[in-house]
Amino acid sequence: MADWDLKKLHILRTLQERGTVTATAEALHMTPSAVSQQLTGLARALGVTLLEAHGRRVRLTDAAQLVLRHAEAVFAELERADAELLGHLRGEAGQVRVGAFATAIPALVVPAVQELRRSHPGLSVVVREAEAEAAYELLAHGSVDLALSLAAHAPTPRDPRFSRVSLLADPLDVALPAGHRLAAVPGLRLADLADEPWIFGSSGPWSQITTTVCESAGFVPEQAHAAADWSAIWAMVAAGMGVALVPRMAMAGGIGGAGEGRPAGESGAREAAGGVALRVLQADRPRRHVIAAVRRGAEGSPGLARVLAALRQAAAAQAPEDPTVQQN
Repeated sequence: MADWDLKKLHILRTLQERGTVTATAEALHMTPSAVSQQLTGLARALGVTLLEAHGRRVRLTDAAQLVLRHAEAVFAELERADAELLGHLRGEAGQVRVGAFATAIPALVVPAVQELRRSHPGLSVVVREAEAEAAYELLAHGSVDLALSLAAHAPTPRDPRFSRVSLLADPLDVALPAGHRLAAVPGLRLADLADEPWIFGSSGPWSQITTTVCESAGFVPEQAHAAADWSAIWAMVAAGMGVALVPRMAMAGGIGGAGEGRPAGESGAREAAGGVALRVLQADRPRRHVIAAVRRGAEGSPGLARVLAALRQAAAAQAPEDPTVQQN
């Protein structure tokens, strides 16, 4: 039987993810020569060629892809073994590390932690803020146990490394200056704002979400100002500098001192503090989809299961009209 060295298989998987020996070495805190030596040893032990030259880089052979396909199953089984062992040794005590993007923390993570403190005081949750895409890197490398991200910026459901849970379809409202000519117009649609100056981030997930939603409505938004901080965006809208899409979860966090504002009426208008009028886009109904992910095989950990359940509860409180939760 071939020698399936887990450490060397992990190096091979990291090379597949990172693309170069140098990047792999940096990710694993090794030297490039040590990475090469480990992979050479793995190839010798398995009796196959794992890498081939491709210009100034290397690429994985078909044999390497076959090895990794089976290795992923092994890693998943080991995650399950860890989960079962943790359940045996600790029951529902222990620590779960959560990586989450900024607006998810006050809207979902904090309520979940508060509920867990009441119901499972032996379970500790450690929170780490991370951009949606970065959360998956932290999860893949074991720096967090659960990642909260946006579906548009996550690996596909077919990625063998992760198991995903859909938590929430977060509605996007439009923020206008309180005295704007369209602030109280019934049946407001995104297309009505095509000629307005827009405020959104210069790059990253929120920039992509804003442009994608507007393009779906038939126009490309003119970016008048760039900002990523919700308080900054809120202040500029209040000052009459432009309009912006605002996720409902950000409102739950109390940006601009607005809290959740007042509920939408029949016109779709929501009053909010701070010189800003929020409009619910009832005809367009734009959403961003929030998901949670764990390393595949770790779903059986009692701590992770409790945290996921608490996050589902928090998500249901945010959007009771969107109760669907699906696993991939």
